[in-house]
Amino acid sequence: MVWLITTLIAALAVTIAWIVVSEKYKLSFLALMLWGLSVMIFVDHVLGYEGGAFLEMETDGLITSGIVLGIAMLIPVFILWEAVLVKAKLKNELEEKIAG
Repeated sequence: MVWLITTLIAALAVTIAWIVVSEKYKLSFLALMLWGLSVMIFVDHVLGYEGGAFLEMETDGLITSGIVLGIAMLIPVFILWEAVLVKAKLKNELEEKIAG
C-alpha cells in the first residue's frame, strides 16, 4: 500500500506546482492523471482487502518493494505527460509555420 502513498505524494506535489506555475507545462493534465491513479489504487486495495495490515511495505508480485512499485507506476504517467507536451509543442510550431 506504500505505492498509494507514493502516488499521493506525487499528486499533491504536482497539484501544488500546477497552482504556482503557468499552464505552459500542462500540469493540470498531469495532476488529473496522478489523482486518477491514486483513486484507482485506493479502490483496488479496498475491494481486495481481506483483513490484516492496511498499509503494507512489501508486495507479493514481481516487484516486492512498495516504494519501487509506486515509482514504477508513475513512470508511464510521466511518459504520457511528456508525449502530450511534445505533441502540443509540435502542433504550435506547425501552426506558426503555416501562419507565418
